[in-house]
Amino acid sequence: MQVLIADDHRLVIEGVKLKMAELADSVTFTVAMTAQELADVLAREDANYDLALLDLSIPGATGLSHIEHARSEHPTLPIVVLSGNEDAELMRRLLDLGVLGFIPKAYSPEVMLSAVRLVLSGGIYIPPMMLNQISGASIPYASNGAAPPVVAPENIDGLRRILTERQVDVLRLLSQGKPNKLIARDLGISEGTVKIHLAAIYRALNVRNRTEAVVASQRLEGL
Repeated sequence: MQVLIADDHRLVIEGVKLKMAELADSVTFTVAMTAQELADVLAREDANYDLALLDLSIPGATGLSHIEHARSEHPTLPIVVLSGNEDAELMRRLLDLGVLGFIPKAYSPEVMLSAVRLVLSGGIYIPPMMLNQISGASIPYASNGAAPPVVAPENIDGLRRILTERQVDVLRLLSQGKPNKLIARDLGISEGTVKIHLAAIYRALNVRNRTEAVVASQRLEGL
């Protein structure tokens, strides 16, 4: 497994590497400590990462520019953001960019590992207290303290009573963090058609954006 880490704190990097080494029998790490180093790493011809763990703020980055760049250069790369900032609106913006997880640095290494495993299995990790701020839903922690499975692909099956099959397909790919361009490619439709389906999904779920649609799909599990 190839894991890319972008952070400017050496102790954080070493701690993340130590825990992420449990993801597979063999894990290779590439580290970037500035926005320019991250851009250089992403531009390499042999850049083929299975996971990117990006600090919210690194030297040389303006706002979310380094995360936007990573998404642009590698649209299929699973990106998880690590941050000391626990603002729900910021997390909403990141998820709208296609980030698959937002993990506060205050979380234990065990919860971080569990959250990353959820992302690698095809889900999206949203911290429970932030989920509550977005939707008012109550998602408890697992009894062992592990990250709860906030959104998983199989949860979308229960939405078929209120969405068309094509809308379910779009929402399933949306829940995997895919941008409109990749959703269109996977389904063999235009980006304009994807936007039309998204507008219909938002109306059906009574939500305003991609993040709230993902949250709503979890709340409606089992319909």
